[in-house]
Amino acid sequence: MNKYQDEVLKTKKSIHSHKKISRKRAYWLSQFFGWSLFAFINIIVTAFLGELNWQRAIITLYMIQLGISFTHIYRAQIKKSNWLDLPIRKILPRTILASFILGALIYGFILAIALSTNTYSSDEIKPITPFVGVFNMSSVVFVWSLIYMSLHYFENYKKVEIESLIWEAAVKDFELKTLKSQLNPHFMFNALNSIRALIEEDPSNAKDAVTRLSNILRYSLKIERTETVSLGEEIQTVKDYLALEKIRFEERLQYKLEIDSAVKNIEIPPMMIQTLVENAIKHGISKQSNGGSVAVTAALANNKIIIRIINTGHFDEEALRNSKGFGISNTKQRLSLLYGEDSYLNILALNKNEVLSELVIPTGGKK
Repeated sequence: MNKYQDEVLKTKKSIHSHKKISRKRAYWLSQFFGWSLFAFINIIVTAFLGELNWQRAIITLYMIQLGISFTHIYRAQIKKSNWLDLPIRKILPRTILASFILGALIYGFILAIALSTNTYSSDEIKPITPFVGVFNMSSVVFVWSLIYMSLHYFENYKKVEIESLIWEAAVKDFELKTLKSQLNPHFMFNALNSIRALIEEDPSNAKDAVTRLSNILRYSLKIERTETVSLGEEIQTVKDYLALEKIRFEERLQYKLEIDSAVKNIEIPPMMIQTLVENAIKHGISKQSNGGSVAVTAALANNKIIIRIINTGHFDEEALRNSKGFGISNTKQRLSLLYGEDSYLNILALNKNEVLSELVIPTGGKK
């Protein structure tokens, strides 16, 4: 799975790089507009009280600069000390203390600038004024802290969720490729032996058999490069397969295909029907001394394709459950990965001498 892990890691790095740039831009825009909004509210209040002048407007600009600078340093300290990895009971006291210190510093600088520029006279400063000023500024910094930490937690939550989805998609893709790569026809050697026997006694049928085998090989190569095929293509491969098996079993094998024209162009996962037909031959017909028959039908019902394979044979549920083969289990895994609960495969005894394999696939595509 290393190849898929590398692809996922490259994708994650690219996403992370773009997000880092976007986050940096969003952070500075939020800093500027947030502190500008606070300063604007201060100007409105000051104007409402009739105390606004150009000097106080300049002080407000200093407040924006100080607010951005001190909170940026505060943010760097938060990241350096890994506060956001701590539990809330440890973060809260640190945040309250930091907000008070920053509030006092910002207000202290503003007050010093205001006094040095005679924006405020010492007569205007009452004993309670610094306490009110520090409290107001500390409250603003505390709100800033809450917003910053809330956004950070939300971003981390989304990041974990996205990474989980990326890994899930990668694992699903890997599993599907692995399962599909296992679904190669198992009858090649038997077919070649049958064709060799025909070459001298029936050259015409031998040529036809070679063409059918070539079609199957071409199809098995094609499915390595595609996720779905039309049901008509899959059925053509099943026809070629059964025709080749007919050479081997001769009169011991009879088969019939009834495919509704409405479903021939619907896309399905490759090799699903073929695998079930192979299973019918291997576990059904080949075990009967007199052979038997295979009937394949496909029709549309309630926006689902209903595919049924009925073959001569005896159904042994325990043997199927304990089977070391991968055909049926892989088919079920692929259905689950691609369609979830909207699809299913059932294999059961139709009567004492017949087994039914029923495959249901939604026409709406993959989940």
